[in-house]
Amino acid sequence: MTESSTLSNTYNETKYQLTTHGKRNIQVLKEAFRKMEGDLDSDIYGKGKVIEEFQEKMAALLGKDQAVFFPSGTMAEQIALRIWCDDKGLQKVAYHPLSHLEIHEEDGLKELHKIETVLLADKSRVIELEDVEGMGEDIACLLLELPQREIGGQLPSYETLERISKYCSDKGIKLHLEGARLLEVLPYYQKSAAEICTLFDSVYISLYKGIGGIAGAILAGDRHFTEKSKVWKRRYGGDLISLYPYILSADYYYEMRSHKMQQYYEDAQELASHFNAVHTITTVPSIPVSNMFHVHFPYSLVQMEKVLIEVHLQTGIGITGNLKEIDSNSCYFEASLGDLYRKIPKDSLANAFEYLDDRMKSLLN
Repeated sequence: MTESSTLSNTYNETKYQLTTHGKRNIQVLKEAFRKMEGDLDSDIYGKGKVIEEFQEKMAALLGKDQAVFFPSGTMAEQIALRIWCDDKGLQKVAYHPLSHLEIHEEDGLKELHKIETVLLADKSRVIELEDVEGMGEDIACLLLELPQREIGGQLPSYETLERISKYCSDKGIKLHLEGARLLEVLPYYQKSAAEICTLFDSVYISLYKGIGGIAGAILAGDRHFTEKSKVWKRRYGGDLISLYPYILSADYYYEMRSHKMQQYYEDAQELASHFNAVHTITTVPSIPVSNMFHVHFPYSLVQMEKVLIEVHLQTGIGITGNLKEIDSNSCYFEASLGDLYRKIPKDSLANAFEYLDDRMKSLLN
């Protein structure tokens, strides 16, 4: 296989791609700044009209007293959990075994803050009330991720969220929402962001995942919580001299895409049905509950790369540029629906899946 025929290269060269809003390149920033006034003052060390008005806007969206802009979600969430642990005088929190804090942050919570963690539920499913009731340890804070990304974006029922919220309140446990993709789950729950956030003491949302900003995050809660978060933000070096490129782009793409979450949700369900109709391919969940899901193949990563490269080259439709190995006989990729999906002509889409189905059947021979 030549370098030019790798999976990522052939995906990038296709005319259409199934997922995301498009390439993350300098055009994303140029588009956001296209109509900005050149004399608009920047924020300075966390203060100024640009940052303060956006924070107020996000606080209103989430139904919280205050919202604070952070350069990264990793920073925001470690700080949130540290605040709740300090308040209770107990350095222990609980979350899912596949939480971002557990598998993607080099143990930052444990190394920087000496916070112990309790892992709840089996890796393949979401946290249920029974897991919280049966953990057998006192904790300062419980973190729930909506949706649970590493298992295909699965979600607990809203009734489960209400029961867990009440249990935590009764037991004096703070409940934190890892809501990086909160906007994307609103169509499934048929609730506003503020309604969901009333169940939580604090909440984090991403400003680049679903809406497609450059980077950044919002951490929100009551004033006691957010004022402490500002102190920790300074300690972390998060108060850069200016953050306006992130803030202005986040606001621009929020206005462009926040009202499209129902569209992305419906598109994800349609796309998942196409995959599930292909021989031996399955999705998790089988019916998506947000704009994201995982696509599973019962063949090795090497075998599937060859198949998908052929699909890319023969149909001009990009399936994915990145497969992840599960074991020697299976692999998967994550699909997150955005603006690109509806740009694909229906006949081209049907042709691509027909071709994919034929190639998957050929693997049986």
